[in-house]
Amino acid sequence: MRKTPTAATATFASEVFSSNAQTESTAEPQELKRTLGPVMVWGLGVAYVISGMYFGWNLGLPAGGPYGLLAATILVTIMYMTFVMGYSELSCAMPKAGGAFVYANRAFGSKIGFIAGAAQILEFLFAPPAIAYAIGAYVNLFFPSLSPLAIAMVSYLAFTGLNIYGVQQSATFALIVTVLAVLELLIFSAVTIPSFSWAAFSLDPLPNGWTGIFPAIPYAIWFYLAIEGVANTAEEVKNPQRDLSIGFITSMITLVILALLVFFSSIGVGGWKQIVYLPGTTTPSDSPLPLAMGAVVGSGHFFYHLLVSIGLFGLVASFHGIILVAGRATFEFGRMGYAPKFLGKIHNTRLTPANALLINMLIGFLALLTGRTGEIITLSVFGALTLYVLSMMSLFRLRKTEPTLERPFRTPGYPVVPAIALVLAALALITMTYYNFKLAVIYTAIMTAGYLWFLFVTRGKK
Repeated sequence: MRKTPTAATATFASEVFSSNAQTESTAEPQELKRTLGPVMVWGLGVAYVISGMYFGWNLGLPAGGPYGLLAATILVTIMYMTFVMGYSELSCAMPKAGGAFVYANRAFGSKIGFIAGAAQILEFLFAPPAIAYAIGAYVNLFFPSLSPLAIAMVSYLAFTGLNIYGVQQSATFALIVTVLAVLELLIFSAVTIPSFSWAAFSLDPLPNGWTGIFPAIPYAIWFYLAIEGVANTAEEVKNPQRDLSIGFITSMITLVILALLVFFSSIGVGGWKQIVYLPGTTTPSDSPLPLAMGAVVGSGHFFYHLLVSIGLFGLVASFHGIILVAGRATFEFGRMGYAPKFLGKIHNTRLTPANALLINMLIGFLALLTGRTGEIITLSVFGALTLYVLSMMSLFRLRKTEPTLERPFRTPGYPVVPAIALVLAALALITMTYYNFKLAVIYTAIMTAGYLWFLFVTRGKK
């Protein structure tokens, strides 16, 4: 009798846990499988982020307008460019799956290390549910009878299973859908840029004055959120000391070019309101690119249908990629003893962090059931900004305390470049707190509860 996808995944999950349990008393593999080259690293770096080009960023326009959101995007782009330079140094010097957790732990000890690791996990746990629901809503446009929530959960099951099966297969899939998503963005820009008008772009440029820059910052961050996930694949990169820096920098350059193309070609067609609100309504839309394309060629045109069809790949690429990196972050927490030990075990034949991936999926299901995707995204951004601040502080600390540490890649323009990243990330975190105070309290409460668990359960001795 043929199994349903859900039953098959459940059986596979059972086999994964039992496989780990059977090897408990014997020699267990402790290292992830190295299969990734620089092209795969580039593909993953772009995959983590590219969904931000397709939806979400346009919702910052009512607050900032095109000028305010552009200013916020420029500041955020500078922050990410300088951050990536500093983060590349850390990831090449300490190529471990834990990313920021490993760097802060080495620089400041276990207490600060836990905070950095917890912030990282929160970022990577809360981003996928929001993207999953967007996938569900997107598919629902084609098949109205299907529930967006059900589609989101099936997507979680499918891509968690793919990540458990193998990192090479996961990365290959991510590369394919990422290339398709990038090509579609280039086609979109080629079709819409000839219709660009500065007069249209400048309509109502600052609806709330220049102060609108600040509430627009989280939406500008959405352009690049999760690029740091490249570091968490370090143990699966064939030559991390070389390939990580190449992958980081080339993916960041790719994303900056795409962000600017999408920003100007979308807004310049008919003004910002055209890509924020559905026609004839004041209902915000998560589909700015189809709205812009429809205004140029009409909703029945081949290019419009191509955009709508391939646009789904952009969402899938980020969803799949962040699931991959979230599994590595949770795995490292378990391996180091900062979380239950079973999370730090890898599958004895697939050599992937199966337990961590399955637990992350269950948490994702719970987040989906809240139905609060906007708030989930904001919590993810809080985690990211905390990670950026502590990572740059770790870079400065390690330069001072471990000057002889082998650094295959050194941050250009040190100390100015990482200092810019640190200051901008700190300012963005302060701004986020001011404009999202209730969610800031929730984020702080989650982090505090985790820290207390760390102190009293692990006793901070790791």
